[in-house]
Amino acid sequence: MAHRRTVVVAWIVAAIGIFVVSNAVGKKTASSFTLPGTNSQQAVDLLQSRFPAQAGDADQIVFHAKAGRLTDRADRAAVAAAVARVAGLPHVTSVTSPFAAGQHAISRDGTIGFATVNFDQRANALPKAAVDRVISAAQSARSARLDVELGGQAIEQAQQAPLGFATVVGIAAAIVILLISFGSFSAMVLPIATALLGLVAGLGVINLASHVVDMPSFASELALMIGLGVGVDYALFIVSRFREDFRYNGGEVPRAIEAAINTSGRAVLFAGATVVIALLGMLALGVSLLSGAAVAAAIAVVLVLAASLTMLPALLTPVGPRIARPRRSGGPAGAEDSRPGFWLRWVQRVQRRPALTAIAATAVMLALAAPALGLRLASSDAGNDPAGQTTRKAYDLLAKGFGPGVNGPLQLAVALPRPHDSAALGELTGALSRTPGIASVAPPRLNATGTTAAVVAYPATSPQSAQTSSLVTRIRDSVIPPIERSTASRVYVGGATAAQVDFSHVLSSKLPLFVGIVIALAAVLLLIVFRSLVIPVQAALMNLLSIGASLGIVQAVFERGWLGGLFGAQAGPIDAFIPVFAFAIVFGLSMDYEVFLISRVHEEWQARGDARAAIKEGLARTGRVITAAAAVMVAVFGAFAISGDRVLAMFGLAMASAVFLDALVVRMLLLPAVLHLLGRTTWTLPRWLDRRLPRVAIEPEPEPAPAF
Repeated sequence: MAHRRTVVVAWIVAAIGIFVVSNAVGKKTASSFTLPGTNSQQAVDLLQSRFPAQAGDADQIVFHAKAGRLTDRADRAAVAAAVARVAGLPHVTSVTSPFAAGQHAISRDGTIGFATVNFDQRANALPKAAVDRVISAAQSARSARLDVELGGQAIEQAQQAPLGFATVVGIAAAIVILLISFGSFSAMVLPIATALLGLVAGLGVINLASHVVDMPSFASELALMIGLGVGVDYALFIVSRFREDFRYNGGEVPRAIEAAINTSGRAVLFAGATVVIALLGMLALGVSLLSGAAVAAAIAVVLVLAASLTMLPALLTPVGPRIARPRRSGGPAGAEDSRPGFWLRWVQRVQRRPALTAIAATAVMLALAAPALGLRLASSDAGNDPAGQTTRKAYDLLAKGFGPGVNGPLQLAVALPRPHDSAALGELTGALSRTPGIASVAPPRLNATGTTAAVVAYPATSPQSAQTSSLVTRIRDSVIPPIERSTASRVYVGGATAAQVDFSHVLSSKLPLFVGIVIALAAVLLLIVFRSLVIPVQAALMNLLSIGASLGIVQAVFERGWLGGLFGAQAGPIDAFIPVFAFAIVFGLSMDYEVFLISRVHEEWQARGDARAAIKEGLARTGRVITAAAAVMVAVFGAFAISGDRVLAMFGLAMASAVFLDALVVRMLLLPAVLHLLGRTTWTLPRWLDRRLPRVAIEPEPEPAPAF
């Protein structure tokens, strides 16, 4: 590392420079979320082209009279004033008063009513500041007599809690784990500092990239969560190998750094590549929301990976001796003595009863994965929000006054065959009113030319209910087609609830393709690197076990409600994108541990030619660092699991449980047991295939086995 100072200074200057420039330029949140070819997208397209005033998000301001009725003079005046204030704000196209004729927006007992706020854009495209102004203006009407709460997609997004606290908790837990693992402050600081510097640069690049690629509002938070975890892991792998090689060579820092980068560095590079491949595999889904998030997370992984491979070696040069002191024995014997005794005894126990261990580990993973067969993919509604949040209070008030379906209205976009065709609209609204599962239908609204109408229908069940999803399908398949044939009109079912139904369907239909692409690419890479037919198949099956078990745990907690109180969760569906993100990220992270462990086993196999001894040596030398790395990951993701936000909690629990099970059950029990049973078969490859595959090595050339 002749240029270590230059490397460190260049990283610091680049990270700060990129971050400053990105803050000056600002971050651009995705202004479009499209589901091409779906019924809800066709409804949006029709309204945007012919009736833009009804094409944006529609939210509710809920008024609750604590004493008396909303129709009392004082309350009615306060409601009217609030409606007028909100109607004059930017991005608000109209506000329909609860007292407007034909709206049926006041409960039977007269204590609860709601005004409908129409924005000029969809929720994901609205500036947060504009939504915050609506919240402030509406809640200014609060008094001892009148309660005011707000609900809807735009309000929901504006109320999302920042991730700062969860991030701090995750970093603090990682620091404690690294201190325990290394027993050295310097050794703890290096992985944390490297990951954070890489993340600073990564977040800056993400902000700049948001002007080129559409990225959702949560892209940076997702990248932060993933980048922090993998960044610490990658640096931890390299530092741990440096300590081992430092002791092996008797305390020569340059040789130890070179050896660490030549072994663990290569493994980390390959592991990082698999994480990026898994993330970018989401591009195959064709959903802009997920594509932007995948690109952001991939950028974060690339930057923390680059920091681990360039800046970390530069930092090791001056502080290396303080991180790992050479043992007196030195030489090969010192390396042998450096093996943690616990892990050596552990793998010896596994190798005594490999079949029993493999069967028991597989049974545990399958039992945990079983609930995943009952996954119901839909969108969680505001009924799952924290009890003190305005969206939850608005949801409860509307459900109490009008039924839960008012929280998820369906917006039908109608292209009329003739301007102001009241007969066609009458037939449609009549059919909707008679449809089981529809509680009420609001009067149609026409555009200026009378060629397009917007009709709002309120289901009798909540937005996240399976009955509501079935209702949307029934309206599209059974109710609308006869009306279109008899009236020559075109009708599309849209709105937030219908869009979520379509979103779940799109992801469910494309998930097998996505899984297949990611597994195939990862299998090809493993085949090329390890020259084995067994390793790619084993990696795919065991990684799927980890993912299945984590989704089973999430389903049991958040859908069935088991132990839901620990996470502040109520029983409800699993958000459709959770399995997609979980698969992409867990598969990538599982490959991290797979590559790090198998590369060490492969290294020992090449040096010794003894498959079972290679397993013992590989696991004994990597068990401690893999469990430490997994503990860091569990701490980071676990902090998000207790964040109080349902979606973040689902994602955090899925990631934390997957990493925990993968590192302890799969890598420490199932994998060594299976490889022990297979023996030399693990490393067999047909000669004709070996000749045709390119040569890519993540281990250095094997050295002769030391004499013992």
